[in-house]
Order: sequence, then structure tokens, then C-alpha cells
Amino acid sequence: MSGLKLRNVKKSFGSVHVIKGVDLDIEDKQFVVFVGPSGCGKSTLLRMIAGLEQISSGDLFIGDKRMNDVDPAQRGIAMVFQSYALYPHMTVRENMGFALRFAGAPKEEIATRVAEAARILELGALLDRKPGQLSGGQRQRVAIGRAIVRHPDVFLFDEPLSNLDAELRVHMRIEIARLHKELNTTIIYVTHDQVEAMTLADKIVVLRDGVIEQAGSPLDLYDDPDNLFVAGFIGSPKMNLLAGTAEAGGIRLADFPEQLVPSPVAVPAGTAVTVGIRPEHFDPTGSAALETTVEIIEHLGGETYAYARGAGSSLLTLATDNNRTLKTGERYQARFNPASLLVFGQDGKRLR
Repeated sequence: MSGLKLRNVKKSFGSVHVIKGVDLDIEDKQFVVFVGPSGCGKSTLLRMIAGLEQISSGDLFIGDKRMNDVDPAQRGIAMVFQSYALYPHMTVRENMGFALRFAGAPKEEIATRVAEAARILELGALLDRKPGQLSGGQRQRVAIGRAIVRHPDVFLFDEPLSNLDAELRVHMRIEIARLHKELNTTIIYVTHDQVEAMTLADKIVVLRDGVIEQAGSPLDLYDDPDNLFVAGFIGSPKMNLLAGTAEAGGIRLADFPEQLVPSPVAVPAGTAVTVGIRPEHFDPTGSAALETTVEIIEHLGGETYAYARGAGSSLLTLATDNNRTLKTGERYQARFNPASLLVFGQDGKRLR
């Protein structure tokens, strides 16, 4: 078993508190993604699991064993970094087998493990090349292969795709998802890219300022965010967030003062709220509407997004069911079903 447990884990650098008390369960063979903005503590948390940063307080368990004071090499973990960190004078074969050779493994075992990793990663034809003869994606696969040959209980990935171009990132996401299915092991993956998180994870852990804002499956976080931060962070394009005030018959939006929007939840009159609606929830058959003026149109081939404004300053993002007849400056009735709205209180927490 290679599940992990973190219990009130904290990390401080002097008087600076980076991780402020994390409790988390990661199941065996689960693909878990830590996601959040720069500086939220996701890489620090990963390095604490790896043993590269000391835990200031709290407990880390891998399986049933407390790991706080266990040497990184004895934790059954392999880590893939943002930089490939390959030895330029060594071949792919030598790079992948280096850690095993350093540990004194027999040559036959090293050759077998390297060959198996090369098969999984489709690197067989590249084993005798050096890193300078490889593309960025190939180098990243070699770095992953170097981790695979160690047969770890847990794989840690620290933003492994951030140095790749957009097309190669998409390809490598697919490769990493396939790798997880083939290896059938626990993976913890750090990224600031919520699209990577949504497409790869069994479980997403959203971090901000050293605390977990919410953890759950990608669609649970997308459909049912607990607070404004998660609602605004998860989803591309982002959720539309509009300030308003509750009244007896609904919610009066600041940017659409002439319209009273039906509320999906009971909110006391006079309460300041924020209303969220995702771009794809605008529907021509909806029972409610916002009167807008289209300012920008994005035709993406298979879909069309309109950016429209009401009387205020907020620019709405509208998915238009690939409406190619829209024009800038045109009046547009953005219809929606009130049940699709999310309502948040002044403290940012979801009102249910």
C-alpha cells in the first residue's frame, strides 16, 4: 500500500509561515494534483513529501509508516522536476540507469529495468542518443524514465510540462495519463495550470496561501465549489462573478441595475452577495436574461465566445453555441436558467 496521510502539516521559514496546517488523505494508486497560484505552497508541500524540505510540525505517513525523519532515498518515492536535470555527457540509457548503478544494482537488473521503462515511454530507438540530440518532450520522457526504473511506490511531479510549448504540453498530458494507467501507482502532481489539473487528476487539491481551499474530483470542484476562490480558479474560460444585493424578489446586480435576477437560494434582503455563472450556462432557452452589448467576439472554429457588457464595468464571457452571426456592438440578450447560478456571501463562502 502506498497511500499517504498528512496530519496538520506545517512549514515555516523563520517567521514566514508557508504551509499553515494541511490535513489530506491520498489513496493508493490515486492521481492527485496540487494546484493553485504562484506562492500558494504547492511545490513546498511536494518537497516535504519527498523529504527535500523538513516538516516544521505535523506528521507525514506513507502507508502506515511515519516518514518525517526518514531519509528521502528510503521513502519509496521518485521525483520528476521542472528542469530535466539530465547528464549531458551520458546517453539516454546511462541517464535512466544512473541511480540504479549508483545504488550498486546488478548490470542485468539495470538493463532489464531500463528496457522496460523505454518500452513504456517509447524511447527504445533513442537509448544511445545524448540529451543534446533530443527534443524537449523526449528529454522529459527520459526524466520520467529515470524515475520509473526505480520502481517507486509514489511518483512526484513538480510542474514537469512548464518548459514545453503548448502543443507538446497537450501531447505530454496524454502520455502522463496513459503512464498512470499502465503503472497503476500513486502520483502526486504539482501545476499552476488548472487545465492540466482538470484533465489528469482523480482528485484536485486547491491551495491558497498555504492552506487547502477545497479538495475533490475535478467535476465536483467545477460544479460545486465551496467558495469564490475555487469558483474563479477552476474552469476555462473563468466563471463570471458579479456583485449584487439581495432583495425580496431576488438579487439586484450592480452591473445590471434595471433587472432583478431570481436567486436559487434564500438570501436575507439587504445582504451583499456575489453571483457566479459559467460561460456555458448562458442558454437561449433560459427563463431569465441580462441585457448586454457585445464588445469582442472570439470564433474558435468549434465554439464561439462573446464578451459583452451591461450598464456597469464587468465584462461577461458568454459561450454562444457557436453563433457565427454575432457582431460587435450588437445588443444581445444573455439568457440563462436561474438554477445554474451560484451565490457567495461577503466572506466568499458559498450560500447553499
